[in-house]
Amino acid sequence: MRSDEPTRLANIIASLFRDQSTETEQIVVDERSTVDLIAGADAQDDCAVFRLSGEHELVVGSDYVRGTKFRLYEMGHLSEYNLGYYLVAANLSDIAAMGAHPIGLLSVVRYPSDMSDESFESIMQGIKDACTRFRCPNIGGDIGSAERLILSASALGTCRRGTALFRSGAKLGDLVCITAPTGLAGAAMDYLRAKKPSPTVDNLHLDTMLDSWRYPSARVDEGIALAASRRVTSCQDTSDGLKATIECIASASGVGITVFEDSVPVPASVAAVARHLGLDPFVFVFGDSVDFELTFTAPPDAVDQLRKQMALHVIGEVTDSGEVLLRRSDGSHASLPGEAWRHAPEEVGR
Repeated sequence: MRSDEPTRLANIIASLFRDQSTETEQIVVDERSTVDLIAGADAQDDCAVFRLSGEHELVVGSDYVRGTKFRLYEMGHLSEYNLGYYLVAANLSDIAAMGAHPIGLLSVVRYPSDMSDESFESIMQGIKDACTRFRCPNIGGDIGSAERLILSASALGTCRRGTALFRSGAKLGDLVCITAPTGLAGAAMDYLRAKKPSPTVDNLHLDTMLDSWRYPSARVDEGIALAASRRVTSCQDTSDGLKATIECIASASGVGITVFEDSVPVPASVAAVARHLGLDPFVFVFGDSVDFELTFTAPPDAVDQLRKQMALHVIGEVTDSGEVLLRRSDGSHASLPGEAWRHAPEEVGR
């Protein structure tokens, strides 16, 4: 069944987002700053309306994802629901990296004329469910036809005045941390593209790796905690890979960073794929794996305090060398392995 846009708005959107304005809880940024959603997607007006009180700052980001051009979608490993879910996580990960409370997501869903109502509703359900998970209402956007499925969004967040996290600011002596191991998404991609199946990988690890694409996690709570500490000196998400993130923080901050090989966590699934394909697991851990973890820097005593609030891994330290290096177990140094994501125009999905 294929309905026109007004029918889909009336039958699908109105149903999915009914009573959003009244059911969305007030966001309390601090004791004096709050955000209330006055008119959301349920109002079906031209724009959403927020009521802001207190002294806080608005954080805004926008990200486009490849829709049906995801290789894993083309291979049958992702559904339309997963694409909608991924769209939300990709955008809210950027909000998390700034240390902001997400307050709303504006989604753009353009679809081909032959898309069924079931597929359209599946995308919107994925968007809604991810927004529910990360406590960020989908407050509207744009829906209509196009030559193919196009998914884009803009995320809105707010943080206490002067507490937003930036990529710049890392200082000599800071520790370099990540919120969780990286490499799962990249390992899944390379394993499936290799077309070299392994019963061990298929039975024990494949679902775990694919879930990093199907239900990615934006580290919203961790980002809020990092900003609230007022001790974190820089932060960025790892959506372009851990190597790219570390290099970007070092460049933006005008510092060097040394990563300790023995301190970098390697997920069991990543290690299994690396063994099967005859590769160094660090190729996945540092390469263009889309894991949406947070990489941040902070003084050692601040890291000790943050450990009480969240899981984290200390993987290196900020130096004055001006170089980004991997310190091997034997004490030697090398460049970080893996390839950083460069958004090359000829790329067709990840």
